[in-house]
Amino acid sequence: MFWGLKPEEAVKMLRRLGVSIEEVNAVRVTVEVEDGSRIVIDNPTQALIVKSRDQPPIIMVMGEHKTEKPGAPEAPHYTEDDVRLVAEQAGVSLEEARRALEETGGDIAAAIVRLAERRAS
Repeated sequence: MFWGLKPEEAVKMLRRLGVSIEEVNAVRVTVEVEDGSRIVIDNPTQALIVKSRDQPPIIMVMGEHKTEKPGAPEAPHYTEDDVRLVAEQAGVSLEEARRALEETGGDIAAAIVRLAERRAS
């Protein structure tokens, strides 16, 4: 709700008042907060840029949001199947394979090459 109105009603009201409204086909909107956290809206239902002659533009985004805290661990970019594959191909332990995948951001080929280079030296 926006001023007690549904979003569509608010847009109509603003247009009647002569305010220019530009719709944006946003896929993800991120707001970085002073404390280091982020407010993230994935697939917003609506994103608008509201422009008035006398004021700076207002950006309105509607949709479900989540808050990401700073320092929150990211989900690994690899699966346990990837770990087993790297360990098997490089001839190393699962822990060594996991560490190589972390170092390469989940890139399986790069992890195997890195481990092979370590074994060769």
